[in-house]
Amino acid sequence: MSHRFADTLFTPAVRAVQEAYGSREHNERFAGIAGPNDRLTAREIEFIKQRDTFYLATVSEDGWPYVQHRGGPRGFLRVLGPTQLGYADFRGNRQLISVGNVTKNDRVSLILMDYPNRRRLKVLGHMQVHDIGDVSDKERAGVEPGNYRAFVERVVLIDVVAFDWNCPQHISKRYTADEWAAIEETGNETS
Repeated sequence: MSHRFADTLFTPAVRAVQEAYGSREHNERFAGIAGPNDRLTAREIEFIKQRDTFYLATVSEDGWPYVQHRGGPRGFLRVLGPTQLGYADFRGNRQLISVGNVTKNDRVSLILMDYPNRRRLKVLGHMQVHDIGDVSDKERAGVEPGNYRAFVERVVLIDVVAFDWNCPQHISKRYTADEWAAIEETGNETS
């Protein structure tokens, strides 16, 4: 069983650089021992449900990478199945760069952070964007967070190709206001 994340991102150029810097053997073992990491498990699902933010990377038709912060209430990124994520796309600055990018190249990468516990989940997928008027009430209800005051313009679906957990080595602890308030109330730094 191969590791889909490694299969997808360890291109010939990446493998050549790994060889040049002496990490190829380590990465071959990594690719062989874990996986396939193409279906979300209970661990990933619970982690995703707790996030109130993530970073989304797309690539323009000219090849320029673009990274965007997405935020909302905790759990606004929904797990719709073991291979699909979705979220309500709220009205923002109206530049629509990510939305435009995926009309030409639907490949995306997400990074979900848990700063207090120094964990990060990377997800690769294919993204579809649907205008809110083009989806059923059921589809809208599947991604729309209740009691959140924002105008939903689109429904975004992401078909998961692969995911991977990163090591915590260089993640600095950071806290949201709610996390910090809980620490002050309980005196306990774990979330």
